[in-house]
Amino acid sequence: MFRFFENLVDPYCAYPQEDVPPRTLWRFMARYAEPFRRVFWITGMLSVVVAAVEIALIYYMGWIVDVLQGDPGTVWAEHGWTLIVLAVFVVVLRPLIQGIDVLLLNNAIMPNFGTLIRYRAHAHVMRQSVGWFENDFAGRIANRIMQTPPAAGEAVFQIFDALTYATAYVVGAVILLGQADIRLAVPLVGWLAAYGLLMRWTVRRVGPASKRASDARSAVTGRVVDAYTNIHSVKMFAHTDTEMNYAREAIEHARETFQDEMRIYTRMDVGLVILNGLLIVGVVGWAVALWMGGAASVGVVAVAAALTLRLNAMTGWIMWAITSFFRQLGVVAEGMETIAQPIDLVDAPNAKPLQLTEGSIEIDAVSHHYGRGAGGLDKVSLRIRPGEKVGLVGRSGAGKSTLVKLLLRFYDVEGGVIRIDGQDIAQVTQDSLRAQIGMVQQDSALLHRSVRDNIRYGRPEASEAEIIEAARQAEAHDFILDLEDPQGRKGYDAHVGERGVKLSGGQRQRVTLARVILKDAPILLLDEATSALDSEVEAAIQETLYGMMEGKTVIAIAHRLSTIAHMDRIVVLDAGRIVEEGRHTDLLAQGGLYAQFWARQSGGFLGEDAGDGEAAE
Repeated sequence: MFRFFENLVDPYCAYPQEDVPPRTLWRFMARYAEPFRRVFWITGMLSVVVAAVEIALIYYMGWIVDVLQGDPGTVWAEHGWTLIVLAVFVVVLRPLIQGIDVLLLNNAIMPNFGTLIRYRAHAHVMRQSVGWFENDFAGRIANRIMQTPPAAGEAVFQIFDALTYATAYVVGAVILLGQADIRLAVPLVGWLAAYGLLMRWTVRRVGPASKRASDARSAVTGRVVDAYTNIHSVKMFAHTDTEMNYAREAIEHARETFQDEMRIYTRMDVGLVILNGLLIVGVVGWAVALWMGGAASVGVVAVAAALTLRLNAMTGWIMWAITSFFRQLGVVAEGMETIAQPIDLVDAPNAKPLQLTEGSIEIDAVSHHYGRGAGGLDKVSLRIRPGEKVGLVGRSGAGKSTLVKLLLRFYDVEGGVIRIDGQDIAQVTQDSLRAQIGMVQQDSALLHRSVRDNIRYGRPEASEAEIIEAARQAEAHDFILDLEDPQGRKGYDAHVGERGVKLSGGQRQRVTLARVILKDAPILLLDEATSALDSEVEAAIQETLYGMMEGKTVIAIAHRLSTIAHMDRIVVLDAGRIVEEGRHTDLLAQGGLYAQFWARQSGGFLGEDAGDGEAAE
């Protein structure tokens, strides 16, 4: 039975992905709710039926009070079957109706609605560009992905569990009191008007207050995760107290916003107690007055008392449900600031997969300044022949990493065009472009998974033997066999920790290298590929790298000039422009910038006496 209701909606069903999601709250919610439309209608109607059943029970309780004032024998003779039917309905049909209502809400909607939002939101965020992620805290992004689905689910829950039910119940109460005596409906209607004003006051304030509190909580998460992610720097510079103060500012702001939100609820609760007192006195007192004047039966008084006491018990719940509904919508609105952002780098309409035949690269008058008008690259033109090995050197901030990022289309060029085998990379699919490029970076971060999974990331269909062979070529196999994580997993099954922190820099670099070896892409990008290795391991891996380069088009960035001295060509960048290019010996003979770099080397490294830092490219 549970399985039937749990499978009414598939949270992973196919859907059209949008580059520009709806930016208004209700359209945003409606888009995610589309697969649940039929289930929502059925659940809404059942909520109304459940409320009607509760009103009917109160009506029949008043009827029973009136009936029981007669002779017991006569009562049974005249109303026995009615009482039996009521009993069967209460014992059998009422639990069945409410059971289906609860199954739809708790088992069909709640688990699946949040799952659908989380999956689709994550899919949308994963389509964002590298630059988009670089402009925000990973912790804040993750926090919004995690808190928005339960908030949206809670909002939907309140619609069916409280709002629909309460609306139907209040309407039924007015009708029931009106049928008993129209005068009894007057105080109830007056109370409803005052209750509506209190609700309006609360709702207008709780939504914005909730959004402010949610923003503040996300800021706390962002700061805390930032400290955890950079814990080595925190400890190395002995800045634990600094980080605690930095976090405390955000935590205190979160406390203050939460206090403001709770003040609204306190005022609401006090106002509600006053209104409920007026409701009880107004309706029950009037019913008693009518009975004393002979205008109402004892059953009518019983119905009036039961309804008002039930409403008195419900009003706090209803108000809390409504404010919770709008509070959760505030959380959703805050999450939309991340989830509903348009994709800033998309495939061109009718983009086709890259057809790589030779591996030639043409960079034609390419400019990119990260929207600042300065820095990055300025009208760079470079042609790399199929299979050519090109070294890229320059001061930090010269534009080397920017060129690589543009080639991978992590950013779009601001001017010019990049072609691979004559195809504009902006007109091919991003996945097909990156599938043809292997890259080893200086920052060799790994996934918090097993060593095997990290190497297999290069080619998911690879066999165990191919994974091990790639590790051997990267001089990684021997140290991998000695690994063991805290859970007792060993060798290739050992997990490497977040970003690979359980491995040394050289070990991470070798695992990363094994992953690229396994990928075996026809275009190879090396960004300080051996920077984290000691001299002995580097010497062994250099042979592997030269073997990897065979038959591939290669662009290698290096500050250690000896690692690229044997390249077919060396390109020197300075201030975003190509200032020199040629073979190592020719550039030395020219006595230009490259020759100065070579002369200033100490231990084989390029001097860093100028520039803004590679991260700023």
